[in-house]
Amino acid sequence: MDLVKALKVSASGLRAQTMRMRVSAENMANADTMGDAAGADPYRRKTISFKNILDKTIDAKTVAVSQVGVDKTDFEQRYDPGHPAADANGYVKLPNVKTMVEMMDIREAQRSYEANLGAIEAAKNMLSRAIDMLRG
Repeated sequence: MDLVKALKVSASGLRAQTMRMRVSAENMANADTMGDAAGADPYRRKTISFKNILDKTIDAKTVAVSQVGVDKTDFEQRYDPGHPAADANGYVKLPNVKTMVEMMDIREAQRSYEANLGAIEAAKNMLSRAIDMLRG
């Protein structure tokens, strides 16, 4: 039945967007996490990639997390010779997390999550109506 397909596809979308929100939330939580030793690297922003997977049981493509990687962009530096993570020149590396980007990513993931939830609700209602029609 196509409604069951819709439920499974949307459920995979819910799982993917949940993971996306977790990664962005972790990035935001660590936006100020610096290194703890001289010259040490601070927190490096995590990224998430998705892939389509053919679910042969329902003959439909679903979405899954392909990988959680790291953002390789350079760290900004700030002059702070008193900081424990300052290098020999007094510079401290700052995390490569931009809070505004993470907030926008969470918002986009939230909207995608809500869209998948709406699709599940619609499929559930259609299944319920079909069952009611069969009963009566």
